[in-house]
Amino acid sequence: MRILIGEDDTLLREGLISVLERDGGFEVVAVAHTGDEVTRLAAQTGPELVLTDIRMPPEFTDEGLRAALRIRVAQPAMPIVVLSQYVQRRYAAELLARPSAGTGYLLKQRIGDVGAFCADLRRVHSGATVLDPEVVELLIARAGAAAPLAALTGRQHDVLALVAAGRSNAFIAHVLRISEKAVVHHVSHIYDHLGLAPNDDDHRRVLAVVHYLADAGA
Repeated sequence: MRILIGEDDTLLREGLISVLERDGGFEVVAVAHTGDEVTRLAAQTGPELVLTDIRMPPEFTDEGLRAALRIRVAQPAMPIVVLSQYVQRRYAAELLARPSAGTGYLLKQRIGDVGAFCADLRRVHSGATVLDPEVVELLIARAGAAAPLAALTGRQHDVLALVAAGRSNAFIAHVLRISEKAVVHHVSHIYDHLGLAPNDDDHRRVLAVVHYLADAGA
């Protein structure tokens, strides 16, 4: 797998390169030091996955996340994993708001478990949504109590599983051989079962995925 790394810290960057190439068998095709470089190199070098820190120069706020979102618009099929020192619910929600490809939000300490970290990257590359357990816990706490997934019908489980894999409504309709209107109908009922009322501060599709991952033990 060809990977683009976005990381400004020299020690962490070199550690990532070593872990990915020596232990994971990946190929690091380019390294970016700023959010703008992440966007530019993603277009120029043809990586198969983008791995970027959230906070990057020049302001060290959310430049890496902004770069990831720009890439998601320009290259919807690009798998993206963001790394963070701390859990930020807003960042996770923004990243997952357009789940058109494999997506991951992992805490940097996750890198210490090399085998699990490399496995997570492969899962994202295959189209899965991978969230650090602490991210899942925070999002569920923010969402509040929800009805168990056992309340969903078999078809609703199928739809939610594909939503959690980052698939669009059009893709879900094609795979399940139903109309996009039917997919929207099922998703609406999933929100109702999970107690996810419309809220300007939350993204219900993201929260539904979080509940699915928590139920699956992700």
